[in-house]
Amino acid sequence: MSRLGTTDRPLRVAIVGAGPAGFYVLQHLLHEQDLRVQADMFDRLPTPFGLVRQGVAPDHQKIKSVVRVYEKLAKDPRYRFFGNIEFGKDLSLEDLHERYDQIVFTTGVQTDRKLGIPGEDLEGSCPAAAFVAWYNGHPDYSHLKFDLRGRRSVVIGLGNVAVDVARVLSQTTDELARTDIADYALKGLAASTIDEVHLLGRRGPAEAAFTNHEVTELDELAETETRACLDLAEVERLMQGLDPERDRLARTKLKTLLNLAKRRRPDRKNHLLIRFLVSPVELRGDDNGHVRAIRLVHN
Repeated sequence: MSRLGTTDRPLRVAIVGAGPAGFYVLQHLLHEQDLRVQADMFDRLPTPFGLVRQGVAPDHQKIKSVVRVYEKLAKDPRYRFFGNIEFGKDLSLEDLHERYDQIVFTTGVQTDRKLGIPGEDLEGSCPAAAFVAWYNGHPDYSHLKFDLRGRRSVVIGLGNVAVDVARVLSQTTDELARTDIADYALKGLAASTIDEVHLLGRRGPAEAAFTNHEVTELDELAETETRACLDLAEVERLMQGLDPERDRLARTKLKTLLNLAKRRRPDRKNHLLIRFLVSPVELRGDDNGHVRAIRLVHN
């Protein structure tokens, strides 16, 4: 019998999930010099690339350009893609065990974690994953409707996804039209009357999860003034306590936030406020079951 991983008997690998993780697994397998591989990739959606296609903000084309690497890998004759295949429904673990030597699951997290606070299920409250998938044209979420007729929107979290959502809500129609946002989402956002977005984080400015590049982009919005709500004296003390080398990224981020705290742009008609050290404890609704207020506590 031929040795596994040779030309006569390639290693047969099933990769379940066609997002970035799946393609990096594929890249590793195909680049092994002394291993002959046949890799099949399965995904529930009809198209590959996962979060690069469905999760990255539509105005971040540079990040999305990584698909060119995946496309090059996909041309390799040792690779096959099977879309519209749902594991557990169209394909079972037994099916894979019968046909493959190795099985790799790269499906990632499918839903957001709930806040676990009263009022979370009120109309007007939605998880970020659903909103991001909606404006990116994900087929599972394209039917959703978001009521954007109010004046204020609150985004809970200070990670890059939260910043993406706040930025999309704060952009003009012209800014969004230059991206690859879904047409129906562009139409919905064009009708938005939101002119004030609050970005809330439970941690302090030095610990905020967003990158410095992400927060810098918020200062480049055409009609929105971005302001970091900070105790300037406290931030100055934080800066003094950080090591210039070891804490270089945190210091850079704090400098950017200090600039956003001090700068005023009276020519901008919309506002994006970044607030720190607050946590939501309750969403309150009106008589129609729609969110009307959020109760916060200071950390």
